[in-house]
Amino acid sequence: MHAWPASEVPALPGQGRDLRIHDTATGGLVTLDPGPVARIYVCGITPYDATHMGHAATYNAFDLVQRVWLDTKRQVHYVQNVTDIDDPLLERARRDGVDWAGLAEQETALFREDMTALRMLPPRHFIGAVEAIPGIVPLVERLRDAGAAYELDGDVYFSVESDPYFGQVSGLDAAAMRLLSAERGGDPDRPGKKNPLDPMLWMAARDGEPSWDGGTLGRGRPGWHIECVAIALDHLGMGFDVQGGGSDLAFPHHEMGASHAQVLTGEFPMAKAYVHAGMVALDGAKMSKSKGNLVFVSRLRRDGVDPAAIRLTLLAHHYRADWEWTDQVLRDAAARLDRWRAAVSRPDGPSADALVEEIREALADDLDSPAALAAVDRWAARQEETGGTDTGAPGVVSRAVDALLGVAL
Repeated sequence: MHAWPASEVPALPGQGRDLRIHDTATGGLVTLDPGPVARIYVCGITPYDATHMGHAATYNAFDLVQRVWLDTKRQVHYVQNVTDIDDPLLERARRDGVDWAGLAEQETALFREDMTALRMLPPRHFIGAVEAIPGIVPLVERLRDAGAAYELDGDVYFSVESDPYFGQVSGLDAAAMRLLSAERGGDPDRPGKKNPLDPMLWMAARDGEPSWDGGTLGRGRPGWHIECVAIALDHLGMGFDVQGGGSDLAFPHHEMGASHAQVLTGEFPMAKAYVHAGMVALDGAKMSKSKGNLVFVSRLRRDGVDPAAIRLTLLAHHYRADWEWTDQVLRDAAARLDRWRAAVSRPDGPSADALVEEIREALADDLDSPAALAAVDRWAARQEETGGTDTGAPGVVSRAVDALLGVAL
């Protein structure tokens, strides 16, 4: 599966700061110190509908992580999956009377278009669950053969009790885990499971549903968590720098994935930091495909909204914050974009050297994009009020905003 084209990241004078970021597993800020190549895995979409603003906010957060790392002169090895086989996709295809694979391909293509328009840096590896199945099956067989998984009516489940570190990603107690498992794709009430929290690794073939050769597992399809584990281990290995996604993935998805990987390898932890973006709401409720309360990136683009204004709307909110989408926040972002473009269109202006460092400092401090935007606002206000004599300043500002914030002026 191919990703989307990369937009050029302008080079800036000097060098950025090492990133301090909130780690869900420890509950505090950690300073990341990757080697020459920083490694990040971000969980991708289930392609049964278009990219909504909740998705966009999540991928914007991890785009900023990459830009901070690139500014420290590191390379970035970014991996993202696409869950192109899952119950919600099959249910939507049946509802609409379309082929599930065609639906997945169509929505993945639209996702690529949205990411391109928003200037999100593409992953080095963009891997679909279906294409990963040949690598998933041996991992499930290894877990089963090691006694960390068991069969139940042909399905294969992972035993959470096989991982002594289970629970350390989310920090939740068993009652909270059980509640969230039921809400987020698990089956804690299924009779016969050793532990209600045990997640499915391999689903035996169901009538009328697609299935693949599972070797000694029999025909079927993979569970959700093992998909990401197989892809991450294959392309990044254990102990990569950041496991990212929305805050609703901390449990069960990232918790279960970490346990799968830790039992498979005997190493801990799977990732050095578990980083989670907040939720975007509409009309008082989290944007969700199941609720249908969605604002789509593609629809805004069709309506003539500048993608740079969409991105500025996202950047105006701290990545860990839960916030609500309104027409006003988009209007505010469009007005800010106009002010910035007017400011950099002049032939000279106030020196931008301090501004570049302010943006760097803000982003290195747990991706504080609102503070970075405020710094650019102050420079633009000085430009409007008093101007300046630095003929290179507008160009420096334009390149810094592009390189560090992903906004083309």
